[in-house]
Amino acid sequence: MPLTTSQTAPPGRAPAGSTPRPTARRTAVVLALLAAVALACLASVLIGAKHVPPGEALRALTGDRDGDALLVAELRFPRTLLGLLVGVALGVAGTLAQELTRNPLGDPGLLGVSAGAAVSVAAGIGVLGLTSPYQYVWFAFLGATLAGVLVYLVGGAARASARSGGASPVSLALAGAAVTALLMSLTQALVLLDIRTLDQYRFWAVGSLAGRDGALAGQLSPFVLAGLLLTAVLTPRLNALALGDDLAGSLGVRVGTTRLLGAVAVIVLTGAAVAAAGPVTFVGLVVPHLVRSFTGPDLRWLLPGSGLAGAALLLGADTLGRLLDHPGEVQAGVVTAMIGAPFLITLVKRGRFRERPR
Repeated sequence: MPLTTSQTAPPGRAPAGSTPRPTARRTAVVLALLAAVALACLASVLIGAKHVPPGEALRALTGDRDGDALLVAELRFPRTLLGLLVGVALGVAGTLAQELTRNPLGDPGLLGVSAGAAVSVAAGIGVLGLTSPYQYVWFAFLGATLAGVLVYLVGGAARASARSGGASPVSLALAGAAVTALLMSLTQALVLLDIRTLDQYRFWAVGSLAGRDGALAGQLSPFVLAGLLLTAVLTPRLNALALGDDLAGSLGVRVGTTRLLGAVAVIVLTGAAVAAAGPVTFVGLVVPHLVRSFTGPDLRWLLPGSGLAGAALLLGADTLGRLLDHPGEVQAGVVTAMIGAPFLITLVKRGRFRERPR
């Protein structure tokens, strides 16, 4: 049965056909975010321990590899591309996590993905003796995937025990919190038992785009693209799901399947991002609320806007970190926490977090 709309949409979710926010305004917001991403990319390429003139960046684009052009081609371009992919992935994954769990404080870490990556990296360093990000990035991705699957299975089992069937938003959130607590305890045990593991793990855990292999963006881009494609396919169903499980089911949406595939998209996107840059905080939590205030809750606009805003925020944080401790740098994960925490407190004080319909 094709998806239709209802005039009995819950508070905060306007039925299709109504125009609480004109399309022209939403389009303007997306175009503004595209411009912000372009500026962030430009700043990421030109600003650092050594500022590069725009002409040198253009020479790098033409294939010249002399002087500053070599710096741009070998370090700045790959770092910028990686930040772009990670930021988009975290922004979209954060929006999906909040929609799936109906938790305004939800982020990708709520589904245990970040904790799974962390314990896998700690185990790879401490048990297998891995020494470089290029080696343990795939352990991070594997751990994130397995943790996400575990959370969904535990959430589904809890739901089934209540004779409701399928993993509900509440059971997913509770299962995610429980699995995250368990995995973080294991991680702490691993890093505290071995000082070498602690030294290596702490540089990954802070969240950073620095020191990553130049080929990493190309290797992880298929996962990010796959997650984005799956998200695009699910967007109409997720919009219907926001009306409530019963109403979505009456519109022909397979609620359990949609929620499962949405969780898969979160796992793939967050797993790729965390594997590449470590557990960067606040991007997936704050960005959806910021974008939603301009685009409204329609996921056809909210998801692309969150992806663009996530990329602009992460690249901007990475560039700002290079200026805060010049000629050194502050890691991007630290800067996003510095920006995100006060913003989150402001949102809470203004009462922006309202209970979502169930």
